[in-house]
Amino acid sequence: MRIATYNINGIKARLPRLLEWLDETRPDIACLQEIKTQDEGFPAAEFERLGYGAIWHGQKGFNGVAILARDAQPVETGRGLEGDPEDVHSRYLEAEVFGLRVASIYLPNGNPQPGPKFDYKLSWMKRLRARGQELLALEIPVVLAGDYNVIPHDHDIWSAKAMRDDALRQPESIAAYRTILSDGWTDAIATHHPQGAVWTYWDYQAGAWQQDHGFRIDHLLLSPVAADRLLASGVDKAHRGREKASDHAPTWIELGE
Repeated sequence: MRIATYNINGIKARLPRLLEWLDETRPDIACLQEIKTQDEGFPAAEFERLGYGAIWHGQKGFNGVAILARDAQPVETGRGLEGDPEDVHSRYLEAEVFGLRVASIYLPNGNPQPGPKFDYKLSWMKRLRARGQELLALEIPVVLAGDYNVIPHDHDIWSAKAMRDDALRQPESIAAYRTILSDGWTDAIATHHPQGAVWTYWDYQAGAWQQDHGFRIDHLLLSPVAADRLLASGVDKAHRGREKASDHAPTWIELGE
């Protein structure tokens, strides 16, 4: 079973590339982020034509997450994170599909830091950890997939100095990510690529793609039951280089039975 996460950076603008990727790679589950559309604008019919059922949590102009399943309909089990009634951002969607619990996550960027946006990022990560602990307690296969906006290690970026002042590389962000992992989650890409140098994002600016100046911020975290089934993981890097592509590349895992 292949499960992928893909920050599409605007589902309407990137729809041809997204449909192309789905048709070529046929993931069983695809978690999307930054769909950047209200619920009524989500192109569900386009995915149905390729055999994908979908659920989504949209928002006008930015944010937004979705979960697609091949030849199946995801059953929603959660929308948003508890702990902040004033948080109206569409950043978390959770579903049951194929005997798994899967979440699509778009973690706050946090820039500029320090400031309220960075405080929101750290608070959101605490709320994510709390939900993760609830899911771990169920002792079922769980995949938390998405754009975490955290670069965990120096070897997860082309230059350790390049983002030193960015919210994605602050000690507080990294510590919060590692605290989540310490509860029992497995970082799938890091497991198979412990030396790093696996990028999932390349900025549109400064020739980042052409120079391979990327970094890893798209992660798939696995509960112990899911981690026991982990066979492979990787990045569909070539899709980043296509015309009018997202600045992220699809990132995936394969689970055995």
